[in-house]
Amino acid sequence: MSVLAIDAGTTGVTALVVTENGQIAAKGYEEFAQHFPEPGWVEHNPEDIWQATLSACAAALRAAGDRPSCVGITNQRETAVLWDRRTLAAPRRAIVWQDRRTAGICERLRSAGHEPRVSELTGLRLDPYFTATKLTWLAEHDPRAWAGVESGNVAVGTVDSYLIARLTAGARHVTDPSNASRTLLYGLRSGGWEPELCELFGVPGEALPEIVPNHGPLGSTDPSAFLGLELPISGVAGDQQAALFGQTCFDVGDVKCTYGTGSFVLTNTGGEIVRSQSGLLTTVAWQEPSGARTFALEGSIFVTGAAVQWLRDGLGLIGTAPESEAVARTVPDSGGVVFVPALTGLGAPHWDPQARGLITGITRGTTRAHLVRATLEAIAYEVRDVVEVMTGGTVPVLKADGGASANDLLMQVQADQLGAAVERPVIQETTALGAAFLAGLGSGVWASKTELRKTWQLERRFEPGERDDAAYERWRAAVRLASARP
Repeated sequence: MSVLAIDAGTTGVTALVVTENGQIAAKGYEEFAQHFPEPGWVEHNPEDIWQATLSACAAALRAAGDRPSCVGITNQRETAVLWDRRTLAAPRRAIVWQDRRTAGICERLRSAGHEPRVSELTGLRLDPYFTATKLTWLAEHDPRAWAGVESGNVAVGTVDSYLIARLTAGARHVTDPSNASRTLLYGLRSGGWEPELCELFGVPGEALPEIVPNHGPLGSTDPSAFLGLELPISGVAGDQQAALFGQTCFDVGDVKCTYGTGSFVLTNTGGEIVRSQSGLLTTVAWQEPSGARTFALEGSIFVTGAAVQWLRDGLGLIGTAPESEAVARTVPDSGGVVFVPALTGLGAPHWDPQARGLITGITRGTTRAHLVRATLEAIAYEVRDVVEVMTGGTVPVLKADGGASANDLLMQVQADQLGAAVERPVIQETTALGAAFLAGLGSGVWASKTELRKTWQLERRFEPGERDDAAYERWRAAVRLASARP
């Protein structure tokens, strides 16, 4: 038996066919367009996401040959999507998680004194990152699209909900707790949509999807909509929680970091809702069919891999992202250069949407290699910032995954900065793997988490060496300069 995992990310859709022993039998990938209508705005055409999903799945299924037994979904979180319930057409582009246009709405709500109550209910904070303020913006600035929401003709959801609607030809309008808990509309204690929050953000509760467990019978694909296949959809989770699951971080205290467009550090807190006073988010990791929920603390860093992409596309300093390692290795250190990649503001633990990128320490001797190395070091420093407030600096091991985890220099600098081992698995696409694991667990491919843990294989362990705390202090000073707040 095999599982088809759909990973609808921020820049493209990956489809994996995963075998019973946790190996990747086939893969498909399709990018989709990014739209930047104004500075700080990021949008996706939902139809582009759907067409990329069909293309990636078709490629993976052709390569695999065998028919999978079920489908799992994971997705970019927080992105706000609207679609017509009957035609499934989107009346407008989706507003992406990276989008910062709602900073003013967040400030307005904060000034009115709402943030403490919002944080108490949701474990989150008022930030443009999350879905609800995007929906408020749509209600205020796109009345034609929002009229459909208020009339009941247009559904509201995140990318998982949209994909499930397309896969089932509109039969199912559902989401899971890991995605719901990122919207600012879900109550951590109640485990459902909070009427108080729906009223605050102006979102009709009846437009929102039904919340279902992360694994189990969630729906079936419609052959007329999805490549002629009728398959059970039996697993779904937001990308970072899926990566936590894919890394088999099933025990309290397990920590993983996914190095992607941004980097996301999560630690399993078990059945306990742990709240942070240091800028971390409390979120649902996953929910069992029994209703039992596992929670996590999360540090969301907005720009890490995207900073390497900026070196490539914005400055032309490197030809490819993997080239960053070879270039950075030509110098022993950054030569005193510090780069704060606050290209879309600062996320955890600083949370300053107005912060902007900053490069300090430039001299006549600064070369492109120093800038490239400073970028890799910045990623390691950002993760150290989060891990230190998350664990008190005593993490025994960090499980690493995502595209940038393939960079050996970055992983070694990360181990040095944490003073802890960093473990990289054989399969680094743990986001899609987590979706496959959830779906397989929900449909009987695997009987238990113990079985899943046996499939995890170590590719390389990076042991910590000497830690350059002086460089880290220069980083902390630069972050203070980059912040727009006094």
